[in-house]
Formats: sequence, C-alpha cells, structure tokens
Amino acid sequence: MDRPAATLAPPVRPRARVAAALRSSHNWTQLGKFCIVGAIGYAINLAVYATLIDHGVHYFAAATCSFLVAVTSNYTWNRLWTFRAHRAGVATQGMRFLVVSVAVYLANLVVLGSLVWLGADKLTAQAIAIVLVTPLNFIGNKLWSFRRSG
Repeated sequence: MDRPAATLAPPVRPRARVAAALRSSHNWTQLGKFCIVGAIGYAINLAVYATLIDHGVHYFAAATCSFLVAVTSNYTWNRLWTFRAHRAGVATQGMRFLVVSVAVYLANLVVLGSLVWLGADKLTAQAIAIVLVTPLNFIGNKLWSFRRSG
C-alpha cells in the first residue's frame, strides 16, 4: 500500500547530506578510530615489507605479502572497534572489505611503482603510497564495507 504524499520525507540534497556528515561528531570519532587502526596496519605493513625487502624479495611481491598481513589486522580491528555498531555477516563484510582493500592495494601499487620509477627509496615510496591511498580506503569501507544496513 502506498503512503500518502504528506507522510513522505522531503528529498535530502547531496550538499546538505555532506554538510550534515561533516558536522557529525560520530563520523569524526569513526575517522579517528579508523586512523588508529590504520596506523597499526601501517606499522605492520612497513615492518613486513622492510623485512622482505631486506631478504631480497622483489618490492611488488613484498608489497603483496605486507598487504595481506596488514589487511587481515585492519579488517579484524575495524570490524570489532571502528565500525562495531555496523557489523553484519562476517562473510559479506569480509568480502566487501577485501574488494575495497584490493582496489586500494592496486592504487597503492601504481603509486609505489611510480615513486620507485622516479628514483624514490623503496621503503619511503611504500610509506608515501600507503598515506596517499588511505582516504580512498576510509571512504570505501565507511560507505560500502561497513555501511549501515536497512
């Protein structure tokens, strides 16, 4: 049965939604938690990456291995802490998180490869690449992986 037009909420304009989202302390708290989890993942990523580079592993392979270790940690902590109120099925959120993470990882490889090609040190290039792709990671996970259901 259709509801009468008088009971329908007026459409929210995109600019108003963005402004409301920026004013929400909850979103800023979530971003802070995401950054803490990300900082831990960043340290894990760089530690694994540096260890593998020191053992002669090619920097793309090292980036892949360090990504896999860090993404596991990040998913666990973001699910349990950052987006706790938005938890849904482990498989669904896990797959979404993985899709976002792989997209971010591919962007990371482009930045990493470009910086190394330009002459940057491999560890420095990885550190910079991770920082540059972090906003994409947060937006993808907030809006899709851990979005509110319903």
